[in-house]
Amino acid sequence: MSDQYLPRILMLSKACIVGIYQRKLEEIARLGIDLLTLVPPSWKDERGETRLERVYTQGYQLQEIPIRLNGNFHLHHYPTLGEWVQRFRPDIIHIDEEPYNAAAWQALYEARRVRAKSLFFSWQNIKRGYPPPFSWGERWVLRNVDTALAGTESAAQVWREKGYTKPMAVVPQFGTDPTLFTPAIKGNNRDARPFTIGYVGRLVEEKGIHLLLQAVAGLTGDWKLRLIGSGPYKGELMALAERLGIGARIEWVEWVASTEMPAQYHLLDVLVIPSLTRPNWKEQFGRVITEAMSSGVPVVGSDSGAIPNIIGEAGLVVPEGNTDALREALDSVRCKPDLRARLAEAGRERVLAHYTHEQVAADTVRVYREMMD
Repeated sequence: MSDQYLPRILMLSKACIVGIYQRKLEEIARLGIDLLTLVPPSWKDERGETRLERVYTQGYQLQEIPIRLNGNFHLHHYPTLGEWVQRFRPDIIHIDEEPYNAAAWQALYEARRVRAKSLFFSWQNIKRGYPPPFSWGERWVLRNVDTALAGTESAAQVWREKGYTKPMAVVPQFGTDPTLFTPAIKGNNRDARPFTIGYVGRLVEEKGIHLLLQAVAGLTGDWKLRLIGSGPYKGELMALAERLGIGARIEWVEWVASTEMPAQYHLLDVLVIPSLTRPNWKEQFGRVITEAMSSGVPVVGSDSGAIPNIIGEAGLVVPEGNTDALREALDSVRCKPDLRARLAEAGRERVLAHYTHEQVAADTVRVYREMMD
């Protein structure tokens, strides 16, 4: 393929409504790709409704299109997708969806209509079976798509076990912007505040936040807990905090725009991801882990799913469900300034080496060009 030709890529992605994720799209375009990204006006989940943020929009087209069955992961789809595909005539349709949902089937159908190549992206790291029609649709995608992207090695293994034999690359869905998520300037009142433990994410049972509350309840000294997120488990967590006698030490933050998150990490001394593996779920990546590490915030995580591989040697990993081990890890970070400084530096270095938007974009474009060749 000539280097002068700009491959035309149509990406369908509800995830790209998040403003900071759009940095990857700018980087993809900068690498010589004619990119059209189609996104819904919002996406609904247990946290509520997240609306489209237009933050990084240079060098490519970010187009909002209508969505049907918003919030239904398996059945949502886009009534005008076919019109955009016919108009843009892409070389490749990048389907930022799992292969067992209707949006993926729709996008692959439209790709075949215009004889475009296609790829899907997956975080699915547990081998699960689905009833018809989802099992039928999944098999149809695996037979007819040209390439797959898996967010982790464990996700790639799932699709190999399900019979996918075509090309597949392991590339995270998004990276982290190290110019946006930077360590706090020294002297930002850290010494004047209590040791601040943070959690960022959904407030659901499988995230293990109840274990975090039990762990911090046994900590001595001056500390506070800052919980950023929303979800159906919040009421139970607030009640548990009161029973443990730590309600006054917890700050609940409902929702923060993605572009405002860098300042939130500067308020933390450690980030905790205490996720629990369930039969139908285990931690798939944990974007907040790389954001915290890029911000110079040490991370303590459980050994659920992909967490240990993301943290590597740049944080502390404890057995999931082990409240005592979690408390000891937090106490170590609190009481050992040298350890805290070492983890902060190692985390930043790990993000720069593996998890930037530039790296993710370059790996993604490499896949595009291999498909074109």
